[in-house]
Amino acid sequence: MAARDALTLQAEAEAKIESKPLSFWQIAWMRLWRDPLTITAIVVLLIITVFSLGAEVISINVLEVDPDRTNLLDSFLAPSSEYWLGTDALGRDQLSRLLVGGRVSLAIGFFGAIFTLFLGLVLGISAAYFGGFIDDAIMWLINTLGSIPQLFLLLLVGALFDLTPAWLTVLFALLGWPFITRLVRSNVLSMREREFIEAARALGCSPFYIMVRHIVPNVLPIVIIATTRTVGNLMLAEAALSFLGFGVQPPTATWGAMLTKAQQFILLPDARHLVWAPGIMITITVLCMFIIGDGLRDAMDPRLK
Repeated sequence: MAARDALTLQAEAEAKIESKPLSFWQIAWMRLWRDPLTITAIVVLLIITVFSLGAEVISINVLEVDPDRTNLLDSFLAPSSEYWLGTDALGRDQLSRLLVGGRVSLAIGFFGAIFTLFLGLVLGISAAYFGGFIDDAIMWLINTLGSIPQLFLLLLVGALFDLTPAWLTVLFALLGWPFITRLVRSNVLSMREREFIEAARALGCSPFYIMVRHIVPNVLPIVIIATTRTVGNLMLAEAALSFLGFGVQPPTATWGAMLTKAQQFILLPDARHLVWAPGIMITITVLCMFIIGDGLRDAMDPRLK
């Protein structure tokens, strides 16, 4: 029995030695999977995204309504079996408008964050790796944009131009990249003189190869964490801009635009249902993004066990 136990322990030790060590992303996924709050937030966000992407299919085949169809005779109807969330001032189905608006709001948040991530990575790595004039020019541009209140700038652009969802996404990206750039630059400055970067230079690797192969994988985790929060912040910015009347203009539906129209009738007893639906959806979606950001931070932090 003792000999069998010794052989078993030896076999287990050899199996541990022969097994490959887990990668950083595998460890992060294992940590994330053990976080029920983050997993719940991801599931809720996926459900919202799926329903928003299938807004037209759900409206036509399930709700059997047209999101843009108006009927003044059905204005301010309370939630019922026919109109699950009631109707708005023009008699349009509130639920179908909520689904269509969610698609636009989510698209602005996600694509704006992706563009911000791309610009921040490129400019941040370039500024820190090359230094000199490139670093000075990028930092001067960041400081210049930082000295201008973004809300006033957004209001000015919204007053001068008719902002479509695509142009609003581009505008958010052009104004939001300095934060990601500063974050990436600070990490690359502490990384560019390390041994593995010097070894790559000694082997004759090009700067582009070093940045893509060695620098980007090391700064990507912290950038992903910041990007999840950026999605929520952009959705709040779109809602605030639309609420002030300078965002995406009707008839395009967004959650912020729906709140804008609803606040005109908030004192009417029959129209209060128009306020809470888009407000709750904005709150839940942004809260999920922040929870996912915190969960990714805990999962990707190498200092945590």
